[in-house]
Amino acid sequence: MSLLLGIDLGTTKTTCIAVDSESGRVVASTAMPTGGNVTSDDGRKLGRSEWDAEAVLRSGFECLSKIATDSSVDGQQVCSIGVTGQQHGMVLVDSNQKPLTPLINWQDQRGNESMPGRDVSWFNEARSRCGADSLSRLGCRLNSGFLGTTLFWLKQQELAPKGSKACFIMDLFVAMLTAGELVTDPSVAASGGIMNVVSRDWDDDVLTALGFRRDQLPAIQEADRPAGKLVDNRVEGLPKGIQVSVPIGDHQASFLGSVAERRSSVLLNIGTGAQVAMFTEETAFAPPVELRPFPIQGNLLSNVGLTGGWSFQVVENFVRQLGVELFGADADRPLYGQLVELAEKAGADSQGLQCVPTFSGTRSNPLQTGSFTGISPASLTPANFARSVLEGMADNYRGALDQIVEITGQHSEPATLVGAGNGLRENSILADAVARRFGKAAVVTQHREEAAFGAALVGGVAAGVFSSLDEAGRLVQHQAL
Repeated sequence: MSLLLGIDLGTTKTTCIAVDSESGRVVASTAMPTGGNVTSDDGRKLGRSEWDAEAVLRSGFECLSKIATDSSVDGQQVCSIGVTGQQHGMVLVDSNQKPLTPLINWQDQRGNESMPGRDVSWFNEARSRCGADSLSRLGCRLNSGFLGTTLFWLKQQELAPKGSKACFIMDLFVAMLTAGELVTDPSVAASGGIMNVVSRDWDDDVLTALGFRRDQLPAIQEADRPAGKLVDNRVEGLPKGIQVSVPIGDHQASFLGSVAERRSSVLLNIGTGAQVAMFTEETAFAPPVELRPFPIQGNLLSNVGLTGGWSFQVVENFVRQLGVELFGADADRPLYGQLVELAEKAGADSQGLQCVPTFSGTRSNPLQTGSFTGISPASLTPANFARSVLEGMADNYRGALDQIVEITGQHSEPATLVGAGNGLRENSILADAVARRFGKAAVVTQHREEAAFGAALVGGVAAGVFSSLDEAGRLVQHQAL
């Protein structure tokens, strides 16, 4: 038996799994809180999101060591390490690959600030400099929190030290594992907003427009070629020489770790936010849908920034606050389970009450607000209130798929609806609402570590265990919700 390790390097949690390369069984799994949020109080007020980069990296090494020393894992049987992590955000490093800045992650809002003495935001200025024709090449619009925007903010204010290089946190992690150069894959690089999705390389015109140079960024390499080999003494319990893959984006990794037949499936991933994604061999897209490069070849048409668990959390916070202020309830007592039970008592139509749960805006319009309509004495009940939010979330996902299908020009919808994240697994009312909108019930994987599993599969391809991602996909096993 040979084992594939997959690690998902997050800011709040790092997950690592060991996968049997023949059966797809997860033989060991571990997760640990990453910690390291170093955003100051003043920074929080400004919308900053900064994390101790070394703490994130340290959690990765500790997680790998923990899985390697698990009683179910023989380090000598490990043939590859696949790596994924959060996209968009960046860290500056020096020539010795030592972090010079915190990890400024995707939630950071400094790009939304107005430029000094001007009535224009940093990200809008960056977009303008890239040119109106750049969108079709970049696959997405620059936003605050993207590497391209954050690096532009730093360089324009002369806050980027001379000789520094910008990279994604998982690029730095792989470089430390292999003692090699910084390298990234198109699925990660594109999330910075400055990569050409057609050529699958940095866009030279955009780099020039923003004042960047190629040597200030990692080299881009396809994920079927390993980044290097594990260096001795880097991870307790693992021998040197294990192939380490080029890191891939967590969105694409979740797709890989969830979808067995990518050409006939649609993925609905519901966590704090939500995404709907379909695989395509083409490069055509239209906003709000983004084109995100898939590892090795092809792309995902991704509708991201959809309403997810955060929307239900907003409602839960409101109901809990009512309980505290009107009835003296326990402020720390979560009410999610009770809200779902209430929603189950209401009909699917919520007696005419309808909710658009975009309480925190959308990717294309961060200022958009949510709404409730159809309010009447009969419909305004706690049960209908909770149910209408879940039904509104399902409407959001169906609309997202419709936009993708329109771009592809397909006359038939994908045969399989695959669910990922805890949103569907742990909320039967939402799962039912989604099934009615999509005309089919979702299936889910037998494992819950979708992104780490996808990273493990890519690592297996890079190490030659599998000849292709199609062959690796046979390890993904589904079950009904």
